[in-house]
Amino acid sequence: MISLPTRTDVLIVGMGPAGAALATLLDRYGVATVVVDKATEIFRAPRAIALDNEALRVLQMCGLEEDAFETVAIPDVRMHSPYFGQYSRAITAGAIDGHPRLVTFFQPELEQVLRQRLQGSRHVQVCLGTELVSLSETGDAVVAELRDRDGQPARIEARYLVGADGAGSMIRQRLGLEFRGRTYPEDWLIVDALGLPSPIDHVEFTCDPRRPGPHMPAPGNRQRWEFKLQPGEAREEVERPEVVKRLLEPWTRGADIEVERVAVYRFHARVAHAFQAGRVFLVGDAAHITPPFVGQGLVAGLRDVANLGWKLAWVCEGRARPELLASYDEERRPHAKAMVDLARFMGRLVAPRSRFEAMLTHGSMKLLSHIPRLRRLFENLEVKPANRFTRGCFVPPSASSRLRRGGQVPQCLLRPREPGGMALSDDAIGPGFAMIGFGVDPSAELPETLLDSWRAAGGSFVQIDPRGRPACPSQVTRWEDVTGALIPTAVPVGWIAIVRPDRTVMHDGPAAAAAAMLRESLELFV
Repeated sequence: MISLPTRTDVLIVGMGPAGAALATLLDRYGVATVVVDKATEIFRAPRAIALDNEALRVLQMCGLEEDAFETVAIPDVRMHSPYFGQYSRAITAGAIDGHPRLVTFFQPELEQVLRQRLQGSRHVQVCLGTELVSLSETGDAVVAELRDRDGQPARIEARYLVGADGAGSMIRQRLGLEFRGRTYPEDWLIVDALGLPSPIDHVEFTCDPRRPGPHMPAPGNRQRWEFKLQPGEAREEVERPEVVKRLLEPWTRGADIEVERVAVYRFHARVAHAFQAGRVFLVGDAAHITPPFVGQGLVAGLRDVANLGWKLAWVCEGRARPELLASYDEERRPHAKAMVDLARFMGRLVAPRSRFEAMLTHGSMKLLSHIPRLRRLFENLEVKPANRFTRGCFVPPSASSRLRRGGQVPQCLLRPREPGGMALSDDAIGPGFAMIGFGVDPSAELPETLLDSWRAAGGSFVQIDPRGRPACPSQVTRWEDVTGALIPTAVPVGWIAIVRPDRTVMHDGPAAAAAAMLRESLELFV
């Protein structure tokens, strides 16, 4: 018999990486949560393989330290044509917001770490081997009928339900939400192997119309290849060990390596036409699936988690109006679609359909690479859509804005004014809303009633000073920007920013406008 509470704040259906990350984030916020998954174990074969700095920042938000799971930093991504050689390159070395720009990882290890963080939680209950049978919505709750692997039923009411149940989401289908886009008719073979004699340290795309595909390293001395099947090749044929061995011959050169996984799959490029229906939300592959050519599949799901998690927490805790939840779809869906569109474009570069198309496309890219501005678009990943919102829970930007409202505040390394260790700014600011004063106490001129309203809404006050500035009296926690990433690079001394729990900038302006800024921000969600 399933042992579950009769009522909870949030019910998450599906405990893949997106569902587990959301549960971990809600646990940090102290939200009563139940997670169910019909599987009893983590799927051990690797699937997603790439994370960027944005995804790593979300995992930091969930409480994962930098070394919580093993990663391999990727210095660059190279595009090779059989006719023009290397025709394009993306530089992924270095860091953004305190994290590597691009890493590969082993998905089962990440999932295991996220699940371990929930062991012994006072707020989150995990129930594996349990599937959702049906759901219905009442005035103030979602009623879920569940069944365990022995066929025993259970019933639970949740204020909100989140579908993290993958690309074939039963929840999305039950809600009648269209999954718009296309499935590509071509099959691809994926091979994960260990022990390659001369492993590569970067990502390379072989853009040959006869047999295109990527090759990349991964933790644990792993390497991954993907091969597009040729017309007439059957799944059963290419999965045979002798065929796999022949495909890997250019890299193995006769050496024996351990093949860990072989699978054939098809690419999809689809986005649900809504990420919310009443009290039910979709995250991860249930909401959008993307071809793998830009490594953004799981990254997009983690962006969902960061955006939705705090909103559910604030509404469940009575700190925000329920109407705030509508901004999840408003903010996330346009960017998710833009990333799918980029992946489709990259797919045309990687897998041209003919020799003529390859020569035209790759030749054009080679010519354009001689124009510095266009070359930088690809080398610096400027073609990647910025994770910025045009509408949502933030004050629209003005001509005087110094930060990108609707975008994330940069993260940097801070040193406390009092003795103590240095910290990344997200950790220093704390998990809630923050009013940040750059070289100024942001609370200094605020009336007591406004101070109380901000704190009641889960807000804090933080002062960040430029490096080397003498200490002066302040009523709030103070830090020093040791890298200069914020002051004066992003903002001048005397500037104030109001930042959401997901580090999105809600408002910014001079210290003299602090009271008006805080009132305008509170009106958005309280």
